[in-house]
Amino acid sequence: MGIGHVIWTLIVGLVVGAVARLLMPGQEHLGFFMTSLLGVVGSFVGGFIGSVISRPTEGSVFHPAGFVLSVIGAIVVLVLWHHLM
Repeated sequence: MGIGHVIWTLIVGLVVGAVARLLMPGQEHLGFFMTSLLGVVGSFVGGFIGSVISRPTEGSVFHPAGFVLSVIGAIVVLVLWHHLM
């Protein structure tokens, strides 16, 4: 995994985390890095949810509902975060 892949992951994570924070009511005091981390963790949770619902085809890298499930996963992480804090 090269540095470009890490940077791209953080950028996509930032977008997913920002969308999840916009959709989730309440106020979170998360900075740039924590919002990116929220999006990355949400993508993993969303990927798990997607693999439980339907398996991607052989050779497929992306799940068809990847972005939507990533945002849903980030919202799930935010809900869990609120209940733990």
